[in-house]
Amino acid sequence: MRRSRRRYSRRRSRPSENLEEWVPRTRLGKMIQEGRIASIQEIFMEGLRIREPQIVDALLPDLQEEVININLVQKQTDAGEKSRFKAIVAVGNRDGYIGLGSGKTSQVRAAIEKAAVDARLNIVPVRRGCGSWECGCGRPHSVQFLVEGKCSGVRIAILPGPRGLGLVASEVAKVILGLAGIKDCWTRSYGSTRTVPSFAYAVFDALKKSYSLITPADWVR
Repeated sequence: MRRSRRRYSRRRSRPSENLEEWVPRTRLGKMIQEGRIASIQEIFMEGLRIREPQIVDALLPDLQEEVININLVQKQTDAGEKSRFKAIVAVGNRDGYIGLGSGKTSQVRAAIEKAAVDARLNIVPVRRGCGSWECGCGRPHSVQFLVEGKCSGVRIAILPGPRGLGLVASEVAKVILGLAGIKDCWTRSYGSTRTVPSFAYAVFDALKKSYSLITPADWVR
C-alpha cells in the first residue's frame, strides 16, 4: 500500500554540520579547507567528484533548499506493516547551480535531512543564457537552447523564452527552475507527469544536460 502526500515548503538551507568543526575525510575536502580550491567552478573544471556535503556548504554559502515531495511508503513484512517516509529535496543558489536528492527513513524530518545531503552531493552547474530569437538581450535569464530530460515514463523539454515571460511550467518545475536561476522559459512535458518524483528528476536531467553541448564560446577554453 502506498499513499502520496505533497508538500511544498521554502526555507533557507542549514549546513548539516558546523563548518568550523568540519574535519574533511576526502582529498577534495582537505584541499578546500587548505584554501587550494576557492570556488566550486574549479571542482567541475577538474572533473572532481563531491563526496562530502560540507564542500557545497563551504563554496556556496547562499544555498537554498525546497521540499518537493514527501511520500508515505508502506511495505508488508512477516512482522506486519513497515512504514517509511520518502522525501525529495532540491537545493540551489538561484545563480546557476542545482541539486536534487532523495532520502527514505521512518521519520519525516530525518528523511528531509537525508534528501538534502543527497541533493548537495548531486549538485551540478546549469548553462544559462538568452537563447530566444524574440529577445537577444544577452543576459543569463533562460537556457541557451532546447534541452530535454527523461526519467522513467516522464519526458520534459525546456525551451528558451524571452525576457519577462516568466516560467511557463508546473509548480514542481517552477521550484526547480527557480533554484537553478532560470527566470524565463517554456516547458513541454509528456508521460506520467503526475508522478512527482519522476517528473522532478526529469527536470533535473534536462538541466544537467545543458552542458552536454559544446558551444563556440567554449572553444577558446
